[in-house]
Amino acid sequence: MSSKFPQFVTNRLVIRMAVARDAELLRQYYLRNQSHLAPWEPTRSDAYYTLRWWLLRIDQIHTEFNDASAINFIAMTPDQSEIVAVANFSNIIQGVFKSCYLGYSISKEYEGQGLMVEFLQCALDFMYTNVGLNRVMANYIPENERSGALLQRLGFEREGYARKYLKIAGCWQDHVLTALLQEDWLYRTARG
Repeated sequence: MSSKFPQFVTNRLVIRMAVARDAELLRQYYLRNQSHLAPWEPTRSDAYYTLRWWLLRIDQIHTEFNDASAINFIAMTPDQSEIVAVANFSNIIQGVFKSCYLGYSISKEYEGQGLMVEFLQCALDFMYTNVGLNRVMANYIPENERSGALLQRLGFEREGYARKYLKIAGCWQDHVLTALLQEDWLYRTARG
């Protein structure tokens, strides 16, 4: 793994960017969670579940990192034998905007253990501290109460509601729009 890619170790996770040797683990993550994630993701083609697709995607992830347009993290078990969750900070824009979008998912078997909070706290801290973002936006389908609760726990605030915002599970879905500002994140983390 390249030393230029960020990597972190928390109490229960290893958090880093995927490299070529992780392609099969990513494929297995999405295969294992296909029905679990289907209501919250775009409709996926059969190619999405192939090793070739993930090898190409990892190359793209590295290009996006080098272009500073996106940072995609995987959270792994401590022995790095399995992917627990993924988080994608996409459409990073610097300049006067200094913002991005956050998308994420967690394996069905790891839900409800606080791992997503542990993962995203670490990743968000990196995005605010090292990338220098002012705002991270995360949007969710209203029926996805777990996602809404997670964002609220992390300090994201509701900023709006967008009708037919994204085509998810084959249908245009409404989304709740939320954001977390750097100043609010720093205040929360300083307070412990």
